[in-house]
Amino acid sequence: MTRFRLDGKVAVITGSSRGLGQVMAEGLAIAGAQVVISGRNPAEVDDATGSLVAAGNKALGITFDASSREDCERLMATTVERFGRLDVVVVNHGIGQFDSALDLGDEAWDETLSVNLTGAFYCCQSAARHMADQGEGGSIVVVSSTASSVAFDTLLAYGVSKAGVDQMVRQMASEWGRYRIRVNAINPGYTMHRPRGPEYDPESPEEIAINEATPLGRSGRPDEFVGPVVFLASEASSYVTGVTLPVDGGYLIR
Repeated sequence: MTRFRLDGKVAVITGSSRGLGQVMAEGLAIAGAQVVISGRNPAEVDDATGSLVAAGNKALGITFDASSREDCERLMATTVERFGRLDVVVVNHGIGQFDSALDLGDEAWDETLSVNLTGAFYCCQSAARHMADQGEGGSIVVVSSTASSVAFDTLLAYGVSKAGVDQMVRQMASEWGRYRIRVNAINPGYTMHRPRGPEYDPESPEEIAINEATPLGRSGRPDEFVGPVVFLASEASSYVTGVTLPVDGGYLIR
């Protein structure tokens, strides 16, 4: 269906030089968008951008630090300078640190909130200002987590940051609807790609417990997050805003 297409659109995806963000960027490119890859590691950004270009897509790579307001603003401004517009922003960057609530220190707390929540705010606000100036609206999709809704041991700072993201999405959707800017979130559950957590092992006791707690009986594949992001980025969701959409195999309904 053409309403799911993103031809002529320009999309920025933060944290897209590897992992789920890279898969999402590839999916948006396949849907027709001109894509901006962004992340902290210059070599990874270059590699991910090169892969998209080699596949015949229009792509630009920009290195940035999500905890820096200046970098977030530069990311959006450079995109507009290069492509002439900004239509879609997927705020995907994030970190997760494993500390018990009794042992969590100030540094880990501050870094997690700075990157996951404050950095998401910087990116959303900067993107929305450009979209409002364009006068044609746009779509902002923030990658949150099921940890925003349920408690996971050792993920206090992460869970709090993502709960803040969910409320931020609702607030922004309420205020920015007048500019035809839609703001939504996807809330991924367990995935088979866990770069900072335990390696994926389908036979591990942890994975067996996850499967038993998930109605679909398994962790999600990275490509299964592309469809929801394309839906929320495209005109297929033109009357959807302020939504936090679990993509978790039903984990949250248990």
